[in-house]
Amino acid sequence: MEKSDNMKKKAVIFDLDGTLWDAAETIAPAWNAYLEGRGIALRMRPDDCRACCGKTLPEIAAMLFPAAEPAWREAVIEGCCDAECVPLAREGGRLYPGLEAVLEELRRDYFLAVVSNCGLGYIEAFFSGNRTGRFFDDYENAARTGLSKGENIRLVMERNGIERAVYVGDTEGDRQAARRAGVPFIHAAYGYGTVSEADFIIHRITELPQILDKL
Repeated sequence: MEKSDNMKKKAVIFDLDGTLWDAAETIAPAWNAYLEGRGIALRMRPDDCRACCGKTLPEIAAMLFPAAEPAWREAVIEGCCDAECVPLAREGGRLYPGLEAVLEELRRDYFLAVVSNCGLGYIEAFFSGNRTGRFFDDYENAARTGLSKGENIRLVMERNGIERAVYVGDTEGDRQAARRAGVPFIHAAYGYGTVSEADFIIHRITELPQILDKL
């Protein structure tokens, strides 16, 4: 079903990790294989990977290697991110229950997009590994633009002529990004993080359509 021009003016923009999927069980071994190949002693558990989500690559590098030179540690994290995309693009991650049905419903009335602080190729891996690309109209990430998450939300809105949007995410950083972008924030409380406040809260992704009806 084609969206009307009026429908395209309304958007639901999503964070990725902790909001649409949990890919940590796939990411951790990919990172560990890369780190071992580089002779680096650090090993990541899935929960360690979850703790990195929502941060930019330089922030993750500083968190994991605080004493290392910025150029070195950021190159290592970029290598880890490249490595994770290979299995994710092939096998995908764990989608939250009911996600595909929700996206299928929402795409009839809303412009759908993903905005994440992830590395290059990560959103594309989500699209290909889980066959979710068909649901989304646009996407953006910090690694590609060098912009903050809030700026990338605004970028997606402006280049697509979006007049009204909401941002759905699971962390305090997502809440702050929505505020900077000037859009309502819906907290995915089933995800990785906690937030200080939110316009609306969902405890499972299947609650999202009913929340959107209130906006």
